[in-house]
Amino acid sequence: MNYPKLPSFRLDGKKALVTGAGRGIGMGASIALAESGADVTLVSRTEQELKEICNHINSQGLSASYVALDVNNENEINHLIEKSNPFDILINNAGTNKPAKLVDTDINDFDYVMSLNVRSVVNLTKCVVKKMLANDVKGSIINVSSQMGHVGGPNRTTYCSSKFAIEGFTKSLAIELAPNGIRVNTVCPTFIQTPMTEPFLKDEEFKKNTIGMIPLGRLGEVRDLMGPFVFLASEASSLMTGSSLLVDGGWTSR
Repeated sequence: MNYPKLPSFRLDGKKALVTGAGRGIGMGASIALAESGADVTLVSRTEQELKEICNHINSQGLSASYVALDVNNENEINHLIEKSNPFDILINNAGTNKPAKLVDTDINDFDYVMSLNVRSVVNLTKCVVKKMLANDVKGSIINVSSQMGHVGGPNRTTYCSSKFAIEGFTKSLAIELAPNGIRVNTVCPTFIQTPMTEPFLKDEEFKKNTIGMIPLGRLGEVRDLMGPFVFLASEASSLMTGSSLLVDGGWTSR
């Protein structure tokens, strides 16, 4: 009898790039990958935050470095990827939200959200994938989507549009890169308690209604996503590509 062996969740020897890594979900992803053995490069605009997180990671004998840049700046992104060794893991986490009813939406806000949530993801992924292919790297790309990439919501026409776009991008790219051994998936959180959601959750009525939509009865925490990131980055998910890992407390099950 040939008994199966549990695939490794370890990431030793892997190089990872995480965007929006200065706080919240990106911070959690960076720590999780580093604790699993990866050499992690953290990217965001906030150098002080990046420095503090890297110090925290490195103080534990783990490996992390950072680059402060704007992922919307294509020249800076191109320069970063050109000078770096190929990455095995990419987590596209940088993103934003500007809630408004469609009739009240400023088209400049729409352009900004779509640029950060979609255009920057496409550009960075393109650069990373080119180098992966040139070096025959079989890796994992994880796009941070949202439960709102699967359902609609009030005041979320712009945000939902951006996350539905990420879901489509992910599925198409997964098919495109499967022959090269590169997997592409999304992580789709519910409302996670982060600096980005803090202003919305200060509204007690909004917070109550939000929790009421989550069958498990609580908001998400950054640590709720750390395991899913490691899972999708590792060999433990080797047959998964083009998939959406919903970490939403049951929101989309309604």
